[in-house]
Amino acid sequence: MDKVRIDKWLWAARFFKTRSIAKQAIEGGKVHAGGQRVKASKEITTGTLLTIRQGWDERVVEVIALSDQRRGADIAQTLYRETEESIAKREQFAADRKANNATISHERPNKKQRRQIHRFLQESND
Repeated sequence: MDKVRIDKWLWAARFFKTRSIAKQAIEGGKVHAGGQRVKASKEITTGTLLTIRQGWDERVVEVIALSDQRRGADIAQTLYRETEESIAKREQFAADRKANNATISHERPNKKQRRQIHRFLQESND
């Protein structure tokens, strides 16, 4: 196998659960090959660099092997290799996200905190 459609490969490599979801991601501009947007019918070969955005994460992977059949997760992971820069960038971004969420409280202020807020707002208006 010399070439395979990018939507089939993304599905076989288990980046997306179905081919139609992979196709939607490609059409939505979430997948780039060689820095350029691609169509779902684009045929890729080994050595192609893909940039894949999923939720908060962005991965840069190199295609090592081709497959158009979905197999187990351990086999799917042998189809690609994520670049070191991509791994470091993802981990740093995840740590930053975690640090930002730790400081944000989603609880309602209690009575004492509401009074403090009202006092602060009154002082700033005066």
